[in-house]
Parts: sequence; structure tokens; C-alpha cells
Amino acid sequence: MTSVLIAQKADSFVTEKISSVDLQYGGIPGDLHFGLTKRAGAREPMYKRGTEILNRRQISIVSAEECAIIAEEMDVPKILPEWIGANIVVSGIDHLTKLPAGSRLIFPSGAGILCEGENLPCIHPGHVIQKQYPNKSNLAARFVKAAMGLRGIVGMVEHPGMLHTGDQAKIFIDS
Repeated sequence: MTSVLIAQKADSFVTEKISSVDLQYGGIPGDLHFGLTKRAGAREPMYKRGTEILNRRQISIVSAEECAIIAEEMDVPKILPEWIGANIVVSGIDHLTKLPAGSRLIFPSGAGILCEGENLPCIHPGHVIQKQYPNKSNLAARFVKAAMGLRGIVGMVEHPGMLHTGDQAKIFIDS
């Protein structure tokens, strides 16, 4: 793991780096997505909007290498994980976004995150990227296409524990 990040502003998913975090059931305390439950929205059309449901999107994990591929595809110098709302940035995990639901990332403290699947790209991070590169056109919409299959994964805390920048995660694939 190269970075731990948190979205602390109530009106923004953009994250900022922190050196460590005490991961709890529900995610990262103080993060925008923290909680055992959440309100159903556009990603859960089977429920009436606002219905309380289990929060399967407590943590967003991205790959530094996949962010670089997205940037290349969009013809921009870089895509920072903060701009796309990442909580954890990993490096050296081939095809992170393709990890199947049920896979687990286990950290040295024993903290465990259960993968709930690909974090499908949406236009909101594209708007943040557009602000970084105002001379480039149509980046918001281009992000959705460029990030498909590369946007990382979402997960939920299966076991609490400390995470520190530089920790090495072990991956267990549910087969």
C-alpha cells in the first residue's frame, strides 16, 4: 500500500493523504463514506432512493499503475488518487480492478477489507480532473470511458485494525 487517504469534507468526495488510520467496522472514521449503512442512491435502483441499506462501499481502493493508464488514455500528465476519491492506493497488484467480489485484502495489523467489486466510474471525478486541466476539453465525460475496468474496487471492513502508509497487503482470492 502506498497511501491512506480520507474524505473529511461533508460536501466533497476528494480525499487527502494521512499517515495512518484505525480502520473500523464501517470504514474510516470521519470519512464521507463511513458507516455500516447508507441511503440507497443511483447505484441501487432496485430500492427507493433514500432507503437505508448495508454500506458495501465503505472503502475505495485504487492502483497507482491503473491511475497512470487512465491518465495516459485521457492524455493528461497524471490522475491523482485524491481526485477520484480513493481511500487506499496500492502498487504492484496486477489488474486490481478485476479482483472478484469476495476477495480479501489483509494488512499486517490483521485488518481486513472484503472486496465488493469494481468501482464503476462516474462523471463526478471527471469534473475534478477537468478543473486540474482546464485547457483540455471534455475530460469529465472522457474519464468515464477511460476509467472503465481501471477505476479500482470498493469494499467493506471485515476486520478492524490499523493501516499505515507503506503496509503490504496480502490478497486472498475467493475461489
